[in-house]
Amino acid sequence: MSTPKQQVVVVDAANVIGSRPDGWWRDRAGAARRFVLKLAELNAKLPDTSIVVVLEGAARRALPTPDAPDAPDLGDLRVVLASGSGDDTITAVTADLLTPTNPPPVTVVTADRGLRQRVEPLGAQTTGPTWLWTHLDNL
Repeated sequence: MSTPKQQVVVVDAANVIGSRPDGWWRDRAGAARRFVLKLAELNAKLPDTSIVVVLEGAARRALPTPDAPDAPDLGDLRVVLASGSGDDTITAVTADLLTPTNPPPVTVVTADRGLRQRVEPLGAQTTGPTWLWTHLDNL
């Protein structure tokens, strides 16, 4: 059994990926796959942090099902596939994380002002995509 993590980072994948004009729009699923693999690498290097990434729309096809033979090893990275609105899913995930009596600190990574206004009253902190890209670029 793994040791519980001390903080949680919830990632608005669409918003973070979309913050860099690197051609992601030509292959949304491919861009999301590369992003998720980098997040898994980062998550493995952060012993006190759990990362939860929310994928929506075309990005939901980024990875094969976990039981597929070609599924990558994502370690402890949690991938949540939004069945509808990504913002609704991120808000629900954040609310669930902050429900226990002693919840971990939760940071939501997004530049979406509307989403920030939804998760901050729940007790989450927010930060922009640049913060996360800085960590990912240094891997």
